[in-house]
Amino acid sequence: MDNDRSSTINIGGEQYELILTTKATKAIAGRYGGRLMKAENFELALDEIVWLLTLLANQSILIHNLRHKESPKTLLTEEEVELLTSPLELASYKNAITEAMFRGTARNVVSEGESSKNTQGA
Repeated sequence: MDNDRSSTINIGGEQYELILTTKATKAIAGRYGGRLMKAENFELALDEIVWLLTLLANQSILIHNLRHKESPKTLLTEEEVELLTSPLELASYKNAITEAMFRGTARNVVSEGESSKNTQGA
């Protein structure tokens, strides 16, 4: 599977890969709470990040589907995001969420007359 984020154990002669996914982390946080994760709202925080990632990633898929009705792509689900990510990856994705939100709301504001004021002083 994903060797860079897994380890292998042997149970009854069968090999099993151990992978810490976001879904597993949420289950651990739900069971042990702050005692293990050192954050009382860790599970809730993960839920919010997963929801935001799923929402924002699906926007590009929805736009693709709007423009390419003959070849639509399947939307991501929150469960897929939980299973396909690790908590460490989510930490880096938080920056991508912030950047996407910043870029989506950024404006280049130039007030009227500002350009004429700058040229008059030259």
